[in-house]
Amino acid sequence: MPTRHHILSAAAALVIALSGVACSDDSASVARSETTPTTAAATAASSTTAPAATLHILVTNDHGVGAPGIDAVVEALRKVPATEVTVVAPATNQSGTDGKRTPGTLAVTDATTASGYPAKSVQGYPADTVIWAIDQHGIATKPDLVVSGINLGQNVGPLASISGTVGAAKAAGKRGIPALEASQGIGEGAPTADFPSGVKQVLDWVATHRGDLAGKGPGTGPAEVLNLNIPTCPTGSVRGVVNVPLGTGNQSTSKVDCTSTKTDFADDIEAFVNGFAAIAPVPVG
Repeated sequence: MPTRHHILSAAAALVIALSGVACSDDSASVARSETTPTTAAATAASSTTAPAATLHILVTNDHGVGAPGIDAVVEALRKVPATEVTVVAPATNQSGTDGKRTPGTLAVTDATTASGYPAKSVQGYPADTVIWAIDQHGIATKPDLVVSGINLGQNVGPLASISGTVGAAKAAGKRGIPALEASQGIGEGAPTADFPSGVKQVLDWVATHRGDLAGKGPGTGPAEVLNLNIPTCPTGSVRGVVNVPLGTGNQSTSKVDCTSTKTDFADDIEAFVNGFAAIAPVPVG
């Protein structure tokens, strides 16, 4: 017959055995509770992408805040995701004023574009709009890019040196802000500017380069200034876009042939009259 000692020893052994099982189950449970959140976090991290950096664009022109060209490009840019558009433009038409500036304090009032987008109206030249926005801290956030336009009429070749739209772009470049000047051509057989084709070229350029621009803000030295001229085709459509030097000649640009088969161009004038959207760098100084 088992003694009390034997019974107690057997009971103790059973308790120890059961405790071992319980400890083994708890360890597995703890291991599972530690592993599951880690796996879930890894899954969430792998399926989540960082939000796109906001691209801050300052839009200006030389035909005035109420002009159809600036209205067309603003309406398109403000619909681009992760893009913030600020409009600061001359109060009145200042075409052909290059980089002229107004001495002293600039008069600035609230305004809207033709479609009602909020804007600031500057009593001055196109370059003054950039000076007020940047030097005089007229806007809260310094832009990553300045878009100047869309101008009514081409600014190819020597015309770029007198354009107020180009003048505003150069003012931005001098302040370390990349700038894209855009002009929509008009001429014989196409007296009305095809702004939608110009808007498309601007949007395509911004989409291609936004990774190099968004969130960067002004640099410490002069930035690149590009002069984009888009033809209005009497027949056919814009053939494409090319990067070419700024022309120096005085060739006529009133006739555009968008049915041309020519593909090799010496400068922006030649590319433009043969139906291409021409992008040419402009000296900042």
